[in-house]
Amino acid sequence: MPTKKRIHQLTVGQFEAAFPDEDACCAYLVAHRWPEGVTCPRCGATNPHALGNWHWQCYQCAPQTSYRFSHIAGTIFENTNKPLRDWFRVIHLMLASKKGMSALQIMRYMGFGSYKTAWYMCHRVRAALIEHPEKLAGIVEVDETFVGGKTRNRHKDRRGDRGGTGPNKPGGIGSGKTPVVGAVQRKGNVVARVIATVSTELLTGFVKEAVSHKVSLICTDQWSGYKRLDVEGYPHEVIHHNNGQYVNGVVHTNTIEGFWSIFKRGVVGSYHKVSRKYLPLYVAEFQFRYNNRANEDIFGTAISGC
Repeated sequence: MPTKKRIHQLTVGQFEAAFPDEDACCAYLVAHRWPEGVTCPRCGATNPHALGNWHWQCYQCAPQTSYRFSHIAGTIFENTNKPLRDWFRVIHLMLASKKGMSALQIMRYMGFGSYKTAWYMCHRVRAALIEHPEKLAGIVEVDETFVGGKTRNRHKDRRGDRGGTGPNKPGGIGSGKTPVVGAVQRKGNVVARVIATVSTELLTGFVKEAVSHKVSLICTDQWSGYKRLDVEGYPHEVIHHNNGQYVNGVVHTNTIEGFWSIFKRGVVGSYHKVSRKYLPLYVAEFQFRYNNRANEDIFGTAISGC
């Protein structure tokens, strides 16, 4: 039986060989940002005048004064005092860690003098990793999960937000946790979003946004929030976890639950605590890594989005 080819991440030795100095990083960024040649980030002109030292000047968008820009203009690297090589190292560490790496650990590894610096860089990278993949097709699994601490463990002054309404669900609705919904195509991509509640309206809206109407099957659990999928014309089958049923032929949600497992192990093991405000950025990070798990140039793809 043929074995599946394993995709290797960029090793430390490969990283050092590819980016020995700042100029190598600048050249790599320019090549991935402008594969067809340098263009003006303000007006899109294709013939800016090269000034050297990774700077260009455009006379089309400002004929009288001209517009001078560098290779990092309009990127997440702009207006920072950290060299590009440090940014590349942080991105490499975040991508090479399957369950993520905390800002505190990156601060220690990189030797930054401030936790805020590492935290700021990590969040900027996560924002750059936000992607909008094509609508899912084939057999798609949809499921929701809940992230965060329970209400009863909070200080009494912070117990007002219950995280949703409706019947109690262990560790879910009414627990004070933040709901996250996800859809995954079998052997394909995943789409995950933070939502306010697991209501029928929000779950149906998410499926419409993430899943194609040409899908061959949508598998969900028995949660009532998915009942409108049948009315919307989606081929919908339910697996009844309440009855101890987890697989019924091709009907199961094991793939999306595997993604939740990776995500929650990262939250618990690497980050320990994730605030609701920044949870969408962490979800985007894990979604990007999952969708590029077979991408031999995941680092280059990330740099292209920066």
